[in-house]
Order: sequence, then structure tokens, then C-alpha cells
Amino acid sequence: MQDPSQFGITRREAMIAAAASTAVTAVPIRADAAAADPAETPVTQKVTLTVNGAEHALELETRTSLLDALREHLQLTGTKKGCDHGQCGACTVIVEGRRINACLTLAVMHEGQSITTVEGLGNPDNLHPMQAAFVKHDGYQCGYCTPGQICSAVAVLDELKAGIPSHVTADLTAPVALNETELRERMSGNICRCGAYSNIVEAIVEVARRPA
Repeated sequence: MQDPSQFGITRREAMIAAAASTAVTAVPIRADAAAADPAETPVTQKVTLTVNGAEHALELETRTSLLDALREHLQLTGTKKGCDHGQCGACTVIVEGRRINACLTLAVMHEGQSITTVEGLGNPDNLHPMQAAFVKHDGYQCGYCTPGQICSAVAVLDELKAGIPSHVTADLTAPVALNETELRERMSGNICRCGAYSNIVEAIVEVARRPA
């Protein structure tokens, strides 16, 4: 090791200088400096969502899910956040006539499309037939999954009318039959932890068999 005295400084001064250097390199990056990083700055976009027949002009972060846009920005809290991974179906809504998991899609992807939530199907004074059937047949217990179950059930009947087959449809050349096996398969993406599945099937069958 070289003697610091040959550089005109004492050993004590050399040790102080080394300690100061270590302290400087250990200073953490300031939070405001990190926030100034363009890569971390949220990107927003204006979007108009047509929900339950009404247009809503919003400015959202491009990474905002349709579920969060409905719940947090439009206060349509009937659509529930369950797993937030597309596994439980509690967030099911109907977009352009087809059911989707609102947690798996971005709000900005649905500009100009028609979105229907459980609030748009009916209200306490004028229930949708599916909502009334769920009440009649006790198609729920805790009720958390019920909005997604109802939206999915409404879309399922439209799928059957359109002749769209499922994984259990036996004959693809014949009209799709309304039976419990078909209904359970089509509703399998909507999980009910309370286990009200048989009552849910009864509610859907009643609505399906009503005159148009």
C-alpha cells in the first residue's frame, strides 16, 4: 500500500476522503428524479365509452382496464372485481352483444362500442327477466358473483339462439339444444363460491323457455 504522505496528505486526511467518497456513492436516487423519467410517466388518452346507452367522455391511462374504468371512473360498481385475472367471471359485461371479462381488456380498446353492465339490464322497479328469475330461484347466496352470472346468462341465451356451438355440442349440423349440459359448460367461466349452480341453471332455463 502506498504511503499517503508522498502525495502531501496525512493518513488521517486520506481516510476522511475515502469515507466521504463512499458516502456519496451510497446516496439513493431521489424519488422526484425517478418520477421525472419519461418511461415512468403515465400515458393518457381520451376515449368515449358508450355504456348502457349513454356516452361518457373520459381521459384514462392507456393501461386502465375496462373494469377499472367502469368502477372507478363511472361508478358503475355492479360489475365486480374478483380475481382480476379473468378466472372468476365476476366482472363479466356484454360488449357488442358478446360477453367478456372486463378485467382482461383495456378501456381504450372499446371506443365506439356498445357496453352493457348489469345496471343496464334492469333496475329494481323494472327487472330484466333474467334478474327476476335469479331472484325467484335463489340463484345466489352472497351475491358477489351475481352481476357477472346474470350478464353471462343473458349472453348465453343469445349464443344459443344464434346457433353458436360449445365444447359439448354433439352435432354441429343441428340446432343447438337447450339442456343442462350445454348451460353448465357455457356458464363454467362464472364461478360461484357459494355453490348456487343448480338454482342458476333453473333461472336460465325458465327465461329461455318463455315466449319471445
